[in-house]
Amino acid sequence: MGELLREDEALLISRSQSGDVNAFNQLVLHYQQTIYNMILRMLGDRDTAADVAQDTFIAAFRAIQSFRGGSSFRAWLLRIASNQACDHWRRTHRHPIDSLDSAMDEDEPHGGSLLSTLVTTDQAVNPEEFLLNQELQELIQKGLQELPLDQRVAVVLCDVQGLTYEEIATNTQTSLGTVRSRIARGRARLRDYLYRHRELLPRSYRLLTDRE
Repeated sequence: MGELLREDEALLISRSQSGDVNAFNQLVLHYQQTIYNMILRMLGDRDTAADVAQDTFIAAFRAIQSFRGGSSFRAWLLRIASNQACDHWRRTHRHPIDSLDSAMDEDEPHGGSLLSTLVTTDQAVNPEEFLLNQELQELIQKGLQELPLDQRVAVVLCDVQGLTYEEIATNTQTSLGTVRSRIARGRARLRDYLYRHRELLPRSYRLLTDRE
């Protein structure tokens, strides 16, 4: 859908908080692709992502009274979606989550990552470019699935959804230092993964994974 004006969004939120399901459905239509894409990046399965996205909007409607105007409704939805995705992951993966957050406090400039460069939703101009982009996105998705869950959440929220470190810290209820560490480690692991599989990358992207 096209851009939703802030005033229109605020009105739809207000009506939703009064129990107007039709108003909330308009918000769903506007944000459903964003939420689905984020969950798909985290969980890696289309059917599961669709189910968790539906659960996200059900949870959001139930909690809509708690949303306060003046903050980002998109970020609020992404927080619910990431929580729903993490809950699903923990229910279906019983092994402990590998996390090294406390070992290092690293930082990288926001938006300066390999992932934000490679991830794109732009339409390819010809079938060959479309095929190459599909192959690239599948490889990135496999790389994301190799990350520990907490790092994957932080990297997706930052480099795919464009949230700030501060927004991610609020969404994940962690410290700013922890967010920085998760993003730095997640980016490093993803770069290593793509480097190990660089022969599968389209030629125009291989230089992005070269090590100095």
